[in-house]
Amino acid sequence: MNIIETNLPEVLLLEPKVFGDARGFFLESWNRQTFADLELNIDFVQDNHSRSAQGVLRGIHYQLNQPQGKLVRVVAGSVFDVAVDLRKSSPRFGQWTGHELSADNKRMMWVPPGFGHGFLVLSEAADFLYKTTSLYAPQWDRGVRWNDPDIGIAWPLAGLPSAQPQLSGKDEIAAMLKDAEVYE
Repeated sequence: MNIIETNLPEVLLLEPKVFGDARGFFLESWNRQTFADLELNIDFVQDNHSRSAQGVLRGIHYQLNQPQGKLVRVVAGSVFDVAVDLRKSSPRFGQWTGHELSADNKRMMWVPPGFGHGFLVLSEAADFLYKTTSLYAPQWDRGVRWNDPDIGIAWPLAGLPSAQPQLSGKDEIAAMLKDAEVYE
């Protein structure tokens, strides 16, 4: 497993070893010992799978009081994946990192607890898989607006059919960072 550091030191891009030939490929996406050897002692409790059409933007999501770390990857298509530091005590509060995850590059991203997460689908559709370190708790579910100027995420909207992403009702009314409940 190759680790690529991002501008947010706790958020990591992970490149698994891929073994392939004309028949296809094999990769190990999760191995407790491999991650422990990398000093990532993570215990996952839930696996999720979402499929979204091109131009769909999901996020920026997080959970208070029951924060989730997420190991995310794309198994079909391509997304622009984003993590935002939402810890008020962090010197990087409100800063973001974004990277393309795709079925082709097979990269994964580790988004630790204390960070918001979101993604924009770049391909015709994308299947997005993620493991979480705590269960979904709807009572603690929160969001920050995808286009908050105080965060300033540079979403790659130019190549999409519409200049505006497709959002859920929840994401359309998400709080601005200055008004959001965030981590201490």
